[in-house]
Amino acid sequence: MTAGAGGGRELSIALQSDEDLATYAGLAPRIEELGFGTVSVYSDLLYPSPLLPLITIAQRTRRIRLGPACLNPYLIHPLEIANQLHILDTVSGGRAYLGLARGAWLDAVGVAQERPVLRLREAIDVVRHLFSGRDEAYQGEIFQVQPGVRLAYRPLRPEVDLLLGAWGPLGMSLAGELAGEVKIGGSANPALLPPARQALARGEARGGRPPGTAGLVCGAVTVVDEDGARARRLARAEVATYLPVVAGLDPAPGLGAADLAAMQRLVRAGDHEAAGRLVPDAVLDRFAFSGTPDQVAAQVQALFEAGATRVEFGTPHGLTAAHGIELLGRRVLAAVRSAAR
Repeated sequence: MTAGAGGGRELSIALQSDEDLATYAGLAPRIEELGFGTVSVYSDLLYPSPLLPLITIAQRTRRIRLGPACLNPYLIHPLEIANQLHILDTVSGGRAYLGLARGAWLDAVGVAQERPVLRLREAIDVVRHLFSGRDEAYQGEIFQVQPGVRLAYRPLRPEVDLLLGAWGPLGMSLAGELAGEVKIGGSANPALLPPARQALARGEARGGRPPGTAGLVCGAVTVVDEDGARARRLARAEVATYLPVVAGLDPAPGLGAADLAAMQRLVRAGDHEAAGRLVPDAVLDRFAFSGTPDQVAAQVQALFEAGATRVEFGTPHGLTAAHGIELLGRRVLAAVRSAAR
């Protein structure tokens, strides 16, 4: 059973893949001790593979669920996706989840993202086909497996704990049909959740699954500190990096094309702080968790009340990662648990 599915309220931590291994080795046990249910590692374009950080995290933890957020089947063939999942599941003793998404920024390396929903569906089919041990052919429009082809190893478990990253109704519906969870990556906006849940329900019905089978996850940049103003200033600079991508998926009033273009120019020039100054308060709250622990806890509560089953805190977490994660565990997680009683 996926940790966030079935109506629960879970908090999790996401880490970027470009830290030294000692950082993951140090943070992972504390993330688990604080009571977070899942730890994810990003797989953004041009960053290192999340596999080695996840192996390091798996070796330093005992209970926490872990996985990549998210791999994409444009750059990685489903066979290699299955191999990576097997490695992580083996090292973690069966705690791995598989995160898949269409990916972003791939045009920068000349990769056209044609037929994304079909590609995701067939990638899921192929991974599950390979994990099942069946040797009949799989014949998709994009991916094929010839008859008699089997993995040269026995997967630790035949099922795949699957998360899909999606924003639109077609991706949401696919997640409802096939996945344990869907993640709206880069959003802290409760208004997105009711239509997302409707799209999930359509997919659940198509797949013959009970309503509410698929968990609904929101994840975004997070900066928490006792100095709320300073935390929000850093969060603005972080959000400005990816706002030109996600703002088109959730258009924010008062944020025009000229503003986004100016942000993009400043980010490319390396002036993230100046780009962040162009992010209004209302836009910041739409795309990030930021401020004091009480402010962040209020944002989380609003998402749970709107239908989220899991909220994932993305980097940089705080003015330092260790202090931010500590505050998220001791103050925000504690507040969410207290409100749920």
